[in-house]
Amino acid sequence: MRTVSPTLHKPPAHAKRALLARHHVVAPSLRVAEAAAGSVFSAARLRGPIARDVIAQVTGLSIATVNRQVTALLDAGVLRERADLAVAGAIGRPRVPVEVNHEPYLTLGIHIGARTTSIVATDLFGRTLDVVETPTPRAPQAAALASLAASARRYLSRWHRRRALWVGVAAGGVVDSATGYLDHPRLGWSEAPVGPVLAEALGLPVSVASHVDAMAGAELLLGGRRQPVSESAGTSLYVYARETVGYALSIGGRVHSPSSGPGTIAALPADSELLGGTGQLESTVSDEAVLIAARKARIISGDGPASTMQAVLRAARQGDEQAQGLLAERASVLGQAVALLRDMLNPDDLVVGGQAFTEYPEGMEWVEAAYTQRSVMPPRQIRVTAFGNRVQEAGAGVVSLVGLYADPIGAMKRALNRRPEVSA
Repeated sequence: MRTVSPTLHKPPAHAKRALLARHHVVAPSLRVAEAAAGSVFSAARLRGPIARDVIAQVTGLSIATVNRQVTALLDAGVLRERADLAVAGAIGRPRVPVEVNHEPYLTLGIHIGARTTSIVATDLFGRTLDVVETPTPRAPQAAALASLAASARRYLSRWHRRRALWVGVAAGGVVDSATGYLDHPRLGWSEAPVGPVLAEALGLPVSVASHVDAMAGAELLLGGRRQPVSESAGTSLYVYARETVGYALSIGGRVHSPSSGPGTIAALPADSELLGGTGQLESTVSDEAVLIAARKARIISGDGPASTMQAVLRAARQGDEQAQGLLAERASVLGQAVALLRDMLNPDDLVVGGQAFTEYPEGMEWVEAAYTQRSVMPPRQIRVTAFGNRVQEAGAGVVSLVGLYADPIGAMKRALNRRPEVSA
């Protein structure tokens, strides 16, 4: 096994090109595919098995362009022909439908949470093959990164029949996607070389993204909705809440990712004496805020393994009125915050995700009531994420896939030129 010796300091701007070449850190492209190869692959992913003439219809590309791209994608190994589905009496390969060749490959997603890290294997459709959770290392930065890399390496060694193509990392804090460096104050990480460490340890290309941007990207690309052109060209607001709060905005089929990192809504005004009266959104609606209030009200014990959000949820569902009141209060504060964001940004589509919304769906009526009361704009429906409590793994998974989705031929060349040192 190669010893990982992460660089502890962020390189100067002139060294970024050398860093990218050495470590294969690739900025993620959280957008609907625009290039011809990506559009053809997307059509096969969303509608396959699919004939070439149908691909031309749904993409708007000429049949000659489609034929060239299909041939290149077959050669790259990401599409396969389905001769068994060819129309009877049809002559020539262009009449043979094609589909995604998903079985030989996987991508690896890693969601680094404040408390828990998820490692997820994803197929080329974006479907979760397997996921494991482990406590996020609390060691000093270099040791924590080495521990994460070792965990990912051990996990990949379990996959004997699929080849890993890419690694995607989704994390809180401020991400420099060009270099894969991360500032994460809650973990005590400063200019942490997450991308370079994983690329060196795993021998694969790595992309790193802000976790809320990643979740918005999953909604955009993996949410299962075949959006009409007019809708995908609009705007979508994604609001996240669990232990942290955040938002992301998609514009014209692309997640808006500022170079300086995502904006923050942690300090938005929030008023709730029941949840602590801190005056700021994140410290009012976080899991920790709910747990502190629940312990104070003796809904759960003061410490120990029973002092968890699951215990609060269980008490609420068993009829504990205090627990129900806490969760309703959290939902109402979140609904007011969603209304404020919606009124400022006025998106065409409004999505909420994270366990603060999805683990207690009974609370959505309180979210919607507070949202409706607070908003001064015309009615706009709130849509709950398509991924439920799996939103973190979906976000990490999509970061591991967007390179392939945007440029499948180039991504396969880059991935297969690397030599993973994980036994297969």
